[in-house]
Amino acid sequence: MENKDLKHRIYFTLGMFLLAFTLILAKALKLQVVDKKELISRSKSQFIRERKVYPKRGNIYDRNKNPLALNIQTYSIFTIPKNLKADKTSYKKLAKTVPALTYGKIIKKIKGRERYTWLARKISLSKEQVKTIKEIPGIYIEAVPKRIYPNHELFSQALGFVGIDNIGLAGIEYSFDKELKGEPRTIRYVKDAKGRAIKMQSSSLKGKPLELNLTIDKELQAIAEKALKDSVEKFQAKKGGIGVIDATTGEILAMANYPTYDPNVLKKSERDFRKLSFVSDPFEPGSTFKVFTVASALENKIARIDTNYYCERGYLKVEDHVITEAESHKNYEWLSVEEIIMYSSNIGTTKMAFDLTYPRLNETLREFGFGKKTGIEVSGESRGIYNDNENVSPLTLSNISFGQGVAVTGVQMLAAYAAIANGGYYIPPTIIKDESKERKRTRIIDKSTADQLTSILVKAVEDGTGGNAKIPYFKIAGKTSTAQKAGKNGGYEGYIPGFIGYPVNIKKPFVIFAYVDEPGSKKYYGNQIAAPIFKKVAEYMLYKTKEFDQMAIKKPKIGSDIDKVRFKQSAARRFTSAEVVPDFIGLDKKSSMKLGKKIKAKIKSAGIGVVKSQTPAPGSVLTKDTEISLNYSPPVYE
Repeated sequence: MENKDLKHRIYFTLGMFLLAFTLILAKALKLQVVDKKELISRSKSQFIRERKVYPKRGNIYDRNKNPLALNIQTYSIFTIPKNLKADKTSYKKLAKTVPALTYGKIIKKIKGRERYTWLARKISLSKEQVKTIKEIPGIYIEAVPKRIYPNHELFSQALGFVGIDNIGLAGIEYSFDKELKGEPRTIRYVKDAKGRAIKMQSSSLKGKPLELNLTIDKELQAIAEKALKDSVEKFQAKKGGIGVIDATTGEILAMANYPTYDPNVLKKSERDFRKLSFVSDPFEPGSTFKVFTVASALENKIARIDTNYYCERGYLKVEDHVITEAESHKNYEWLSVEEIIMYSSNIGTTKMAFDLTYPRLNETLREFGFGKKTGIEVSGESRGIYNDNENVSPLTLSNISFGQGVAVTGVQMLAAYAAIANGGYYIPPTIIKDESKERKRTRIIDKSTADQLTSILVKAVEDGTGGNAKIPYFKIAGKTSTAQKAGKNGGYEGYIPGFIGYPVNIKKPFVIFAYVDEPGSKKYYGNQIAAPIFKKVAEYMLYKTKEFDQMAIKKPKIGSDIDKVRFKQSAARRFTSAEVVPDFIGLDKKSSMKLGKKIKAKIKSAGIGVVKSQTPAPGSVLTKDTEISLNYSPPVYE
C-alpha cells in the first residue's frame, strides 16, 4: 500500500513538472514567434541609440617628449526629430546657447528626418553651455575627444590623420590605430516610463590606449622641412623630399616631403600632399646609386680604389644604345675607381659592372635592402621597382650600375648609406623609439670596404661634384645625383637632383638625403640644388652639439664665426650669479630648460629652434617670482 502511494506521488510530481515545462515552452513560443514583431516594435520604441565610444586616443611624442598628436575635449550634439514633433522650442534654446549653431542651421539638419540626427560634432563648449544643453528636452550631448596636431604641418605626412570618429586613416595613426584608440565602451540611450532618455554606459575592462614615442627630433624636423621648402620654392620645383637617419641605430631623426598639409584642416589640403612620398613613391636614384656598384666591386675583389678604367672619351656603345656621361661635354679617358665616383662617370661605372656581372651586383644590392620594403612603421611603403631576373642584358646592367632602370625610395637610400657610414652594418630604419628593443644589425660589407667607400665619398665632396656640401672644419662624405625622371608615356622628362651624405669621424654618425623633383629653373644639378639643403641641416646638427671641439677636424680660431655659434650654444655656462638673469640667446630648448631649472626660474617658451630673444634681458635682477620668456626660431648658418 505504501509503495502504491509513493508511486502516485512520483507520478503527480512528474506530471506537475511536465505541465510547468509545457507552460514555459508555450510562453517562449508565444514570445519568440507569435508576439515577436510586437515585442521588437515595443523595444525599438524604447531604444534610442547604441554606439561604441573609444577613450582619448593615445598621444604621440617626439624623442624628447614634445607632443606631436594630442586630444582636446569637445562635444557632439544630437536629437531625435520625431520625438520633438512640431515643438521647436528646444531647437530655439539650443541656438541661443550655441551661437555658432543657428536656428536656421538646425532646421536644415533635421529637415526630412525622424530618427537619430547629429546637430553638431566635435565642437568646443564651456561648462555653462554644457550644463544648459543637458537641461534642454530632446537634445542630447556627448563628450568626445578630438585629435589635434599642435605643430600643424610638422611631420604631418608621417603622422597621418584620423576621421570624424577618431579612427586612424593614414600614416602612423593608421598603422597603430588599434593600439592608439584602445578598447571602447558601449553607450545606450533608452526611454524610461516617462519617455525621458536614460544613458547607460558599459565599462572597458582592458588597458589604456598606447602612447607612442617616436625617434623624430621635432626641432631638427622643423629645420629640415624649412630647408626643403626654401629650395623647392626657390627653384620652382614640383616637390621635394628629405630624411635624416642615425646611422648606428637606424632611428629616423627627421623625414618630410614638400608641399605638405595641416591635418587640423584636412579639407583644405590636396590629397597628393598628404602622403609621405619619401616612403611611398619610388624614383630612379641616378648617380647616388653608383657607390653600390663600387661597393660590390670592392667586396668581390673585382677592383680596388686605384684600379683604372678607360672611359672611352665619353662615348660607349652598348647594344644599340650609346652611353654618355651625365655632362655630355666630358670626355674622360683613364679614371681610377675613386675618380669614377669623384667625377660621376657613367661609362666608368658601366665597365665596372661588366666586370662584376649582374648576379654579383644583384647580390650586393639585395644586401643593401633594394627591391624590398625596409619595414619602417608608416603605411604605404613601396619596395621600389627592381629587376628580379637572375640575369639581365648588357644595356640593362649598364643602366642599373649608374642608377637608371631601378627605382628606390628615399628611406631605402637612407638605410643603405647608413650601412656605409656605420662601418658596414645594415640596420632596418625605424621611427618608433623603443630602448627596450635591440636593433637588428647585419654585416653586409667589410669595415675596410666601408672605410674605402667613405674616403671615396669624401673626395667626391672635396674635389668632385659635391663641393656645395662642404662644411668648415668637418669632413663630409657624399654623392650628388642629377637623375633623369621617367615620363608618364615612356622616356624621360625633367630631372630629380639629389645629394646624400654624412660627416665622418663623429661620435654619432648620421646620414642626410635630400632631393628636389623637377626644378623649373635653369639649374637642375644635384650640387646646385640638393647639396645646399644637406649643408643647412648638417650645419645645424653639427654646430648645436656641445662636443664641437672633439668632433671637428681642427679647433676653430677664437673669434671665428663658428666659435661664436659654439659660444652661444655654451651659454648655459655663462651665468655668473643666482641673482642675475643669464643669457639664453643661442640655446636650444633642451639646454634652456636645463639652465632654467638650474637657476630655479619659470620658463615660458614660444617657437622652435634656438633662442633669438628673451625677456627680461640678460643681467636683469632675478627673483623667485621672475618668469623668463624665450622666443625660438630656426638658426641660420651662412
